[in-house]
Amino acid sequence: MKFLTFLSLSFWGFLACCAVASGAQRTTIVNLASIPKWHVEKSQAVSLNDVRQWGVQPKVDQEYGVSRAEIRTYAQGKQSIQALVEKAPDPSSAYGLLTFYQNESMKPIKGMRLAMIGTKQALTARGVFFVRATRPAKMSAEDFRSALIAIVGASPPSDDMVLLPPSMPPQGIIEGSEKYILGPVALQRALPSIPADLVGFNQGAELQTAQYKHNGRSLTLIFISYPTYRIARARYAAMQKNLGVNQRSGAGAIYGKIQNSYVLLTQNAQSKEVASLIMSRLGIKQVVSWDQPPPGKPVVVQVVYLLMGNIILVLLLVGLAVLGGVVMCFSRRMAARWFPHSDWAHGYEDSIIRLNLK
Repeated sequence: MKFLTFLSLSFWGFLACCAVASGAQRTTIVNLASIPKWHVEKSQAVSLNDVRQWGVQPKVDQEYGVSRAEIRTYAQGKQSIQALVEKAPDPSSAYGLLTFYQNESMKPIKGMRLAMIGTKQALTARGVFFVRATRPAKMSAEDFRSALIAIVGASPPSDDMVLLPPSMPPQGIIEGSEKYILGPVALQRALPSIPADLVGFNQGAELQTAQYKHNGRSLTLIFISYPTYRIARARYAAMQKNLGVNQRSGAGAIYGKIQNSYVLLTQNAQSKEVASLIMSRLGIKQVVSWDQPPPGKPVVVQVVYLLMGNIILVLLLVGLAVLGGVVMCFSRRMAARWFPHSDWAHGYEDSIIRLNLK
């Protein structure tokens, strides 16, 4: 019995030691130091003429509606990155600046949307902001990419992406050649072969263009959208007359067509069949959307003005009613004084027949 008791006690003691040991292993906690984040160390407001060394073309940026610019210094520990931040009126204008300044030597940044990188500079569009960031000489490409993601984010908000114009067909496109143009200055510098007065930016035209490779040769696809079919038809007729659309073949020939409120053009296509093939890649569908704020004052201010106008109208009607009652009372008193026998002075009580039936 003593031997069995000893074995039992030993067994339970062994289990207790194992439980204590396993519990000690589970409760071991290692605290990790938090990773430092990029933050704005310094910010300075500048004019567009003061930052030409960044590659800024002031007239172009003003045409896209840039209202202000800032040079910001982002820091993380001992590292720092300088960025030029421009504010546009809407996400589509910021996207237009990105497309205008990108070129074929730039490449999309892996893991980021609406971001292009060159040898010394990266371009991104985030909401209404267009950002140029310079890469420090001692920073690797991967560290620079990670820093950009930490500073501007990997992608714009989905609500802003909805407001952007549709992308040009990706099949055969030359990377970095796509442009979204909103004015004559940008058109003259990006696509000088098309006269700006034929496009009609003052009538709400928006132009997209990109270069494509087909059978080893490059050609240009131009897509112009207009508010109405009537405007598009008039502009296309002017292009046919002045540019000879579909009237010549060979080098420099321009082929085109009109579809709904859109005008499609191709330059330097090998033939009309090739031009039709490239233009057919554009899946055109019409949707109604607000891509810009309404002109004039903000919507909230306009609603306040509408409510105030209604209140003033009600007060005016009440005032006119009160004034009408005062005028009637005063006129009856004057009639009683100057025309005592008139019906207006005594009312119509004497002319009413009362039966007094009970």
